Order: sequence, then C-alpha cells, then structure tokens
Amino acid sequence: MANALQEQLLKAGLASKQKARDVKTQKRKQKKAKIDDGSADLKQQIAQQKLEQAAKDKALNEKRFAEASEKGQVRGLITEFTKFAIKAPAGAEIKFNFTVENKILSVYVDDKLQGQLQTGVVGIIRYEDKSYIVPHKLAERVNLLVPEWCGYLWQETADNKVEQASEENDPYADYAIPDDLMW
Repeated sequence: MANALQEQLLKAGLASKQKARDVKTQKRKQKKAKIDDGSADLKQQIAQQKLEQAAKDKALNEKRFAEASEKGQVRGLITEFTKFAIKAPAGAEIKFNFTVENKILSVYVDDKLQGQLQTGVVGIIRYEDKSYIVPHKLAERVNLLVPEWCGYLWQETADNKVEQASEENDPYADYAIPDDLMW
C-alpha cells in the first residue's frame, strides 16, 4: 500500500525519487534504532565510568597544583627549569618528537642531546608554548607536581633493564660501528 501511495505522489509530481529514498532510509534507521541488544546500557556505563575517572584525576591534579602553589613550589619550579634549561645548538638538525596532550610536538637537537634524551639523562618540559630541555631529576619533579607540563620523560622499564644487561654481555662490544650507519 505504501508503495502505491509513493508511486501516486511521484506521478503527481508532489514528491521526488530522492525524497522517497530519504524517507526509506530514515524508516530503516528508526527501525534499527528501536532494536535493543543491551549494548547501549553497557556503552553508557563505560562512558559514565570514564567521565567519573577523568573528573577524579582532574580533581587530584588540581589539588596537587593548589597545594604546590600554596607552598610556592610551582613558582620555584618555573624559575628553576628556566634557569637550568639546556640550550639546543643553533645548527641542530635532528628532529626529536614528543607528545603533550595528544599533540605531537618536536624540538631540534644534536647527536649528544638525542642520546641523552633516549637514555634518560635529560627530559623535556613544555610551559607557555615553549619547550625546555632540563635534567632528568628536575623533569621528574615537574611531572610529580604538574604532569601537564611534562613533555618527555624517559622511564626505566623492564625492557630497558634487559637491554642494558645485554649490552654488558655483548660479544661485539669491541667492534666499532661505522659512522654512516644509522639505526
């Protein structure tokens, strides 16, 4: 019956073929939306848990930041990492990428700084749209008080320990690696 009415409307020029297709699509979507397989409730619970966890984390970070601000530690950290920041050489050509708040940022470093970043001697702090390369201990302190500012901080994991142990027992340690070989 519905098709007969559609055909009559099309013949009379009151509706177009595109409009008829849109109506069919909309009816099909409505029918699909009415079917409840229970996943909507589960998705809603997961989303609610994520929101609660994010709110908890944000409150905890704000509490830490407030406590640190009261003690004047944040101001002290700012002056400390601006004072002890390591300047990247002007002719640095190696691009070192790091992430801050799901944004990929980069800083240009030389071979020496790249090695120090990869081994955890130094870290990167991001404050007021500027990147500061600072000693590891200072980067750890900033990460504890204001984790949003910590751009790159090398963490020692079990994989890193295994790698260091294998370097000690490396049978090829006495052989030099060619200068033109990059990994």
